[in-house]
Amino acid sequence: MTLDPTTTLSTSRPAPMARRILAHGFYETRNVLRNGEQLLVSLILPLLVLVGLQRMHTVTDVVPDINVIVPGVLALAVMASAFTGQGIATGFERQYGVLAYLSTTPLGPTGLILGKAVAVLCVAVVQTLVLGIAGLALGWSPQPAGLALLGVIVVLGCCAFTALGLLIAGTVRAEATLAATNVLWVLMGAAGGSVLPLNHDGAGVLLLLLPSASLGEALRAASLDGSFAVVPVLVLIIWAVAAVLAARRWFSWR
Repeated sequence: MTLDPTTTLSTSRPAPMARRILAHGFYETRNVLRNGEQLLVSLILPLLVLVGLQRMHTVTDVVPDINVIVPGVLALAVMASAFTGQGIATGFERQYGVLAYLSTTPLGPTGLILGKAVAVLCVAVVQTLVLGIAGLALGWSPQPAGLALLGVIVVLGCCAFTALGLLIAGTVRAEATLAATNVLWVLMGAAGGSVLPLNHDGAGVLLLLLPSASLGEALRAASLDGSFAVVPVLVLIIWAVAAVLAARRWFSWR
């Protein structure tokens, strides 16, 4: 067949990078919100913890009031979606060869990681809205000046714990990732300073160096006082940078 030299052949080209990243991020967000197990860990369990601790506060002074509980439960929810949820999902995608396949598409490794970050942020928005509305219904009264700062810290927490989750998912088998991220999430929530404040006296102050404690402290400072907790935020940034560098060094796509 002879082609007219004036004829222009159309070629299929990939969408712009930003559009590819957003499309993948929204796809993963839908998967999370449709997945009953992930929805249970990311939203239902934090809601149950919120309501349970508030009810316990009415019968004992050991549990702090709702103004302390809400930012702590928000930290727990961020860890659930960014650390446990993304870690487990990525671990099984890696084991089944999905990551290696997607990294060869126009999305590429960088687009894949950024798409996952978009998904975590989208889920965090849903978590913040649902837990915030539930907290307000239970009597939460945050400092208005600290709400914007609270949002910034949530984003920083998503970055740090997503990097930690991907580090585990990219270095051990999927079954080990499943066990490790779930156990660590429970430990960080129960005794890691995320939900309830830690004792700042004695050797226990070293626990404030945990990423869970730094996230919880920063969110409580923003919510209770409208203040910027410099040291906890710096600790969280150090964890985020260290996890990203470690993941870049040891993450395996297969």
